[in-house]
Amino acid sequence: MIKKTLIAALLCAAGTVHAAGEAKNVIFFLGDGMGPTTVTAARIYKYGETGALNMESLRRTARIKTFSNDAQTTDSAPSMSAYMTGVKMNNEVLSMSSDTVAKAPAADGSSTCPASGNGTPVTTLLELSKAAGKAVGAVTTTRVTHATPAATFAHICHRDAENDIASQAVPGGAGYNGALKDGLDVLMGGGRRHFLPKASGGKRTDGRDLVTEFKTAGYAYADTGTALAAIDASKTSKLVGLFHMDHVDYELDRVKKNLDQPSLATMTTKALDVLAKNQKGFFLMVEGGRIDHALHGTNAKRALEDAIAFDDAIKAALDAMQVKDPGLKNTLIVVTADHDHTMTINGYSKRGNPILDISRSYKDNTPNLDADGNTYTTLVFGNGPTRKDVRSSIVSGSADATQALHDDYLQETAVRMGSETHGGGDVMLMSTGAGNASFKGTMDNTKVFGLVRGALGL
Repeated sequence: MIKKTLIAALLCAAGTVHAAGEAKNVIFFLGDGMGPTTVTAARIYKYGETGALNMESLRRTARIKTFSNDAQTTDSAPSMSAYMTGVKMNNEVLSMSSDTVAKAPAADGSSTCPASGNGTPVTTLLELSKAAGKAVGAVTTTRVTHATPAATFAHICHRDAENDIASQAVPGGAGYNGALKDGLDVLMGGGRRHFLPKASGGKRTDGRDLVTEFKTAGYAYADTGTALAAIDASKTSKLVGLFHMDHVDYELDRVKKNLDQPSLATMTTKALDVLAKNQKGFFLMVEGGRIDHALHGTNAKRALEDAIAFDDAIKAALDAMQVKDPGLKNTLIVVTADHDHTMTINGYSKRGNPILDISRSYKDNTPNLDADGNTYTTLVFGNGPTRKDVRSSIVSGSADATQALHDDYLQETAVRMGSETHGGGDVMLMSTGAGNASFKGTMDNTKVFGLVRGALGL
C-alpha cells in the first residue's frame, strides 16, 4: 500500500497524474463546426503553413468521436449536450435523456414537448458548477438560445423552440430552469428577438419582455459594444449582453462595417472579469458559433475569419487567466468542436499559395487544372448549394463576387444540396491547465463530460 502511494505521489509530481478536483475554474471553448480541415485552413490563412494557432499551443490533444444517439452525423444540439451531460441523445434534442424524441416546435416557435412521457432532463456541467457555488456563464456569437449555448442551461426536446429556451434562462419567470438557482451570472451573444414580444420587434407571442425581466432580477444589460465597455465588471455580479436581434454579425463584416458589436475576445474577457470574482471558481462556455454558419453557406473566407476570431478569444482568455491565476494552477482550459463539415483541402498547391485562391502547382506555380482543363480552388466542399452542371475556370483575384478571393465567393461543391451539411468525421480537442492530463487519445464526446467533472471535483 505504501509502495502504491509513493508511486502515485511520484507520478503526480512528474505531472502525469492530476488529482480530482484540481481545477477550480473551467473555460470550455467550442468552435462550432470547426473540424480538422477548418483548423488547418485557418492556420494557413492567418499564419502560413509553418505557423501555429493559439489553440495549438495548448498542452494536450485528443481525437473526439461525435456521432449522436440516432445519427452517424450529429447536429449541434446532441453533440454539445454530450459534452455538457455525458449522455448520448438524438439529433435536435437539448440536454435530455437518450429516450427523448425530437418534436418540432409549433408555428409560433413554442415547444410541443409533452410535460411527461418524452424523456427527462439531464444535469449539465454548468448546473453542477452552480450547485457547487461557482459562478457560471455562456458566451457566443450565435443567438444565446441557439443549440450550443442552450445545451449548457436548458432542457428541451427540440432545439428550435427558442422562445421556451429563452424563458428557461430568466430567473423567477414562467418556465425558468430552477437548477440554475439564482441564475446564470453571464449570458452574452445575439438573439434579442427571443427575449422581446412581437410588439417590440421580437418573436415572443406571450407578450413577455424578458430583457426587462432580466433587469428587474438585477442584471446589468448591454446591447452594443459601447454599452458593454461601459459596464464596470468589478461592480457587476450579473451580466446579460444581447448584441443583435439575430446572430451576431460575422467577424469579417463586424470589422469592415465598424459595427458596434463586441468581438468574441472582448465578450470573453468581460465575462472572465465578472465570473473570476467568485472565490469558489467558475465555469464559462465560449462558442465561436458562426464558423458553422459560414461553412453551411460554403463561404470559406467568413468561416476562416470567424475561426481566427475564435482563436483570438482563446489567446485573450489565456492572457487574462495568467494574470488572475498564474500558471493556470487552478484553471482548466478545453478547446474543441461539436462536429466536422465537408470542406476539404484538395489538389497539389505550392507551399505559400493563398489557401482561398485557385490551386497552383508546387512545381512551377502554374494554375492546376481539372480533367477538363479548368482551374479550381484549393478549398472545396463535399456538398452544398454551389455545384455547377458544367464547370468553367475560376478566376483568381478579388474584383467581383465571381472571383476566388472575394469576401462573398462561395466554394464549389460535389453534391448539390440546399445547404452544406455537417461532416461525420472526428474532431480535435486541445487542453491545458489544471487537470488536463487525461485529455488524450481517442474518446467519445460523452467522455469529455466526465473528465471535466472530475477535474472540478463535482
